[in-house]
Amino acid sequence: MASTFDVSPEKYASTSHWFKRQLFEYPPATSSRDADLSDKTAIVTGANQGIGLEIARQLLDLGLSKLIVAVRDVAKGQAATQQLTRGRQLPPDAIEVWELDMLAYESITSFAQRASQLRRLDIVVLNAGIYRLSMNINLSTGHEEDIQTNYLSLVLLLILLLPTLKASNTMASPGKVTFVSSDTASETKFKERDANPLLPALDDKTAKWDAQERYGTSKLLGQLFLTEITKRIPPSVAIINGACPGLCHSSSLARDAQDSMLKYPLSIFFRLFGRAPSTGARVIVNAAAKQGELSHGHVIDGCKLRP
Repeated sequence: MASTFDVSPEKYASTSHWFKRQLFEYPPATSSRDADLSDKTAIVTGANQGIGLEIARQLLDLGLSKLIVAVRDVAKGQAATQQLTRGRQLPPDAIEVWELDMLAYESITSFAQRASQLRRLDIVVLNAGIYRLSMNINLSTGHEEDIQTNYLSLVLLLILLLPTLKASNTMASPGKVTFVSSDTASETKFKERDANPLLPALDDKTAKWDAQERYGTSKLLGQLFLTEITKRIPPSVAIINGACPGLCHSSSLARDAQDSMLKYPLSIFFRLFGRAPSTGARVIVNAAAKQGELSHGHVIDGCKLRP
């Protein structure tokens, strides 16, 4: 299906356009007039803090009947549940906390199997992500952790949840999958692009490390996957899209910097140019709850389809 954009890919990828989006674009909130989520079930990964917590809050504001808070630390997920239930009249089972470690394949497959037992599944928001300041090889999988979490594990979980989404919904009203992408995907040079095979090049501990470049590469790979899977999975099975919330302060994405010399420079930069997590979450909720078939295979930014 053809799509039109309000900006060219080249202009969208420019630094000047990024600053324009960060400082002068205000993503609108999705209202109950736009989306009614009553009797619907959603999974939000990484929903215990930052953008993920705000995504969960906004989905509940739209009348979501059941929320699965998917987190690595169950205690933190339960603390988040207390925040989400405050001031709401919800049934006791409206929010459930499920363990999900995106650095362990066994945890991902167990989570997907558990999800297959849900009465229904309508929305999946894949929000969990990391930004490593130095190279970390995951001992469980052998892969670098940005690539592992932001790409390989995301892809695995998405694919494993598709049958449950398909079984829960109809061709006329399909389920939705939205994964959180990033503006950095348009900035990365992806210097490993010609490596064959690719994964060993991304796991090369002798290569010079560039945290920003690697994070952007992990997000670009997700966008490339989005393009390919939506050639094979029609929107009648599930509408799959990505969404860029923009730079958000208080998101804990750069938590590795808390014990480094970058703590204060990054904190200042995030405060000067970052959005509030609740503002960034509006873009994700728009993609997951409001956007329709036209968004299949596309990335949403500022609640618009972007190249």
